[in-house]
Amino acid sequence: MSDPAPGAAETAPHKPGSATGRTDRDVEVAIVGGGMVGMTLAVALAGAGIETALIDAAPAAERTAAIHDGRSSAIALGSQRVLAGIGLWPALLPDAQPILDIRVSDGKPEDRRLGRGASHLFLHYDHRAVSDAARAIGAGDAPFGWIVENRAIRRALVAHAARLKTLAHLAPASVTGETLERGHVRLALADGGTVRARLVVAADGRNSRLREGRAIPSTQWRYSQTGIVCTVTHALPHEGVAHEHFLPAGPFAVLPMVDDAHGHRSSIVWTEREALAPSMMALDDERFSAEMTRRFGTSLGELRIIGEGPGQAAAVSASAAPVTRPGRWSYPLGVLHASRYIDERLALIGDAAHAIHPIAGQGLNLGLRDVAALAETVVDARRLGLDLGTGEPLERYARWRRVDNLLLIAATDSLNRLFANDIAPLRLARDLGLAAVDRMPAVKRYFMRHAMGIVGELPRLVRGEVL
Repeated sequence: MSDPAPGAAETAPHKPGSATGRTDRDVEVAIVGGGMVGMTLAVALAGAGIETALIDAAPAAERTAAIHDGRSSAIALGSQRVLAGIGLWPALLPDAQPILDIRVSDGKPEDRRLGRGASHLFLHYDHRAVSDAARAIGAGDAPFGWIVENRAIRRALVAHAARLKTLAHLAPASVTGETLERGHVRLALADGGTVRARLVVAADGRNSRLREGRAIPSTQWRYSQTGIVCTVTHALPHEGVAHEHFLPAGPFAVLPMVDDAHGHRSSIVWTEREALAPSMMALDDERFSAEMTRRFGTSLGELRIIGEGPGQAAAVSASAAPVTRPGRWSYPLGVLHASRYIDERLALIGDAAHAIHPIAGQGLNLGLRDVAALAETVVDARRLGLDLGTGEPLERYARWRRVDNLLLIAATDSLNRLFANDIAPLRLARDLGLAAVDRMPAVKRYFMRHAMGIVGELPRLVRGEVL
């Protein structure tokens, strides 16, 4: 999902033997930003034997804190293959709830008043309908994806990174400047030290200082919407079904999570009008829970928010600092796309390159596909004796990722604009459209493969192969 806040680069344990306590390192690749995308790339590259420095603004203890940001992520099948390929998936499996079915419905005011919460016309996806595509990449009869709490992902990444001898995890640390020199980039760190690298990767979020420092333009806009995220309990089991329920203010997603001591759990991603969100956040837990149930209905029983503490989560891709209240978080929603993903000895990944609406829970998945593509191009260049920071390796990465990212930005933006209204003729047309697609197996399979992240030119990691 998202990498750290603007400019969060990072410093780490002082270099052994340094009388000044400065960090001074020479590496092949330096990654600025220790969020999930940046750290996954660091683990992938270091695991392939490439000397890597991860400059991380947050201490490892903060990254793995139980209530770091209260979010979870939808890990599509393609992304799971990436995590499996770098050796991370076994540690995540106990915390990963499979998504077996997806139900998309369009809400109507009259349905909500009657407590039904959804239109009778809906679109239903069953993972078994695309089992052939999953088997083609060696995934067997796999689900669409999994819901995993972000803290579990970070915990596994930090532990895995600590075992890699070719990875220097510098944390907490921050970059104060960069200098292009012959054959490398020199990064100045806040402790007075430096990191020299042949390639620098900006994984420092949508307000990336590295992107801005290179004067790379970006297209951005804000929605008049706020994402509210939390974890709820409910009386009835979710049975691995993810719900995307469209309301006039925006989508209301209920995503299945692994049950725990609280009982049956789901992650909520509630898109609300920007003007109304503060009053929703201010409600006490009982009234807040009632508002959620009113919007979704009672098919799982009453939705009840879980208070502050471990196990809170919700899937939303936004790197802006959240507004919090015990057990719930809110984020402004918007879109960003960098005009280019590369510069001299620089590559952008994750939210530094693109940020999208959370309507399909695909933010982290786009970032992990960036990881798979960039890791493959860097490793291949290294094996061929090419310069990692210039020419064809970086250009290949930029070409590879641009179309996929642009298509998903356009799709999520269009869906949000189409469904975030309550005009009766348009509502009827889209309901009929949902019902029509539900009766077209070939079209449904295409959409399902997209949701699983297994279309187009797939990197080796997504295909289940090693780097």
